[in-house]
Amino acid sequence: MVRGRLRVYLGAAPGVGKTYDMLAEGHRRADRGTDVVIAFSEDYGRTLTRRMAEGLESVPRRTMAYRDCTFTEMDLDAVLARHPQVALVDELAHTNIPGSRNDKRWQDVEKLLAAGIDVISTVNIQHLESLNDVVRNITGVTQRETVPDDVVRSADQIELVDMDAEALRRRMAHGNIYAPDKVESALANYFRAGNLTALREIALLWAADRVEEALLRYRGDHGIQQPWPTRERILVALSGGSEGDTLIRRGKRAASRGAGGELLAVHVERDDAIGSAAPGFLARQRDLVEELGGAYHTVTDDDPARAVLDFAREVNASHILIGATRRGRLKRVLSRGIGETIIEGSGEDIDVYVVTHAEAAHGRLLHRRTDPA
Repeated sequence: MVRGRLRVYLGAAPGVGKTYDMLAEGHRRADRGTDVVIAFSEDYGRTLTRRMAEGLESVPRRTMAYRDCTFTEMDLDAVLARHPQVALVDELAHTNIPGSRNDKRWQDVEKLLAAGIDVISTVNIQHLESLNDVVRNITGVTQRETVPDDVVRSADQIELVDMDAEALRRRMAHGNIYAPDKVESALANYFRAGNLTALREIALLWAADRVEEALLRYRGDHGIQQPWPTRERILVALSGGSEGDTLIRRGKRAASRGAGGELLAVHVERDDAIGSAAPGFLARQRDLVEELGGAYHTVTDDDPARAVLDFAREVNASHILIGATRRGRLKRVLSRGIGETIIEGSGEDIDVYVVTHAEAAHGRLLHRRTDPA
């Protein structure tokens, strides 16, 4: 049986319109002749969302008793028996009532996908497991319901439902999200402009990383070797010398010039142990890279220049920073150094910057761009 496809509408906060967009997509597919049902949708009394659900078939919910209270949940068995082409399943991170077939709704969704049913679902960024602590620190609210990041990352499509903080606060103030008696408290607490702006930024960055993952998979699947620089990704090549601190700080400044810039550092350990780096320098430089928000990597190869170039293309780097050579004039005349080899091998895909430092033999700043500019 062919596995169903998962599409997720991702939002930064309640009220941005995820459920509305899910239902609208259901209508678009139904209008094209696709068999679509609402397996579970929660409108929270929002008039526009409720109206959007009209005209779509809805599988009746299952009524369950728990602690002398009555609840309704998605009836997984009924949806499987109905077996539509597409099931609309709201609130992916929801925890089911004890006694349900599965503990979590995302596990119900997994059963639908395994049965060959396409699923369209929704989730807010604060419900992703890896961001639980981050969201609590920003909002002061601990999210009890979470979904593993891998569940969302594995979706065939993720669509970010975006809205700036002031627009969302206006929607709240107009009574389009919560009941009137809850609006004032929400605006003063969770829905403060600073909170919403931070959550939105987290959602944008998370979605951007997911797009980057898809791009890397596409390049790998199609055997594409040359980088596609979708953002500034600065790779600092560390030899293990004291000049590494200078290179790392220069790389961080370069990465910070553009939105979404990323700092990476790589050190190549040679198989033959020739020119081994001082462990103290590398340990300090690893700490500095991580302190500046970058990622430190070590690879092993007896050809450092080739290893740096291969790694740069693997991570889709847009620039490589290397230190100016410390070799004496005679050695430079007799043979090419690692820096020269990296420059020659970078082609037209990657810009190479050669940065001077106190230990350099010539004391000059070299800059080589591989593009016509």
